[in-house]
Amino acid sequence: MNDVIGHLKNNGVKPSFQRIKIFEYLVTKENHPTVEMIYKELVNEIPTLSKTTVYNTLNLFVEKKIANVIIIEENETRYDAHMNTHGHFKCEKCKTIYDIEIDSKISEIESLGNFQIDEQHIYYKGICKKCLQKKKN
Repeated sequence: MNDVIGHLKNNGVKPSFQRIKIFEYLVTKENHPTVEMIYKELVNEIPTLSKTTVYNTLNLFVEKKIANVIIIEENETRYDAHMNTHGHFKCEKCKTIYDIEIDSKISEIESLGNFQIDEQHIYYKGICKKCLQKKKN
């Protein structure tokens, strides 16, 4: 996403320096960060940044539908700026969250034919191939 400022403006978000940096982080890192992760990464560059600002900014992005909330564990909220339909896999060893491609027809479940679907979340948990490989060695 080359034009972060334009993207924010087109989605009704006033592009302050902090908002630009937070959105850039979401898009470029692709690590499904928590508020804490973003704060720790950006606070040196933006000394006036607070965790509250990060939290409020992420909530604004979710409200404007330019980011999604990911809750795989009850006590951990993460964020994702990739808005295409995809699922997530969380490794229980290294805690990494991976994007996984899913069949878009999954939302065409016959028993939901008379329902309006506003969101769908597909999560898997287990051990990633990197951790499995380490275990073998």
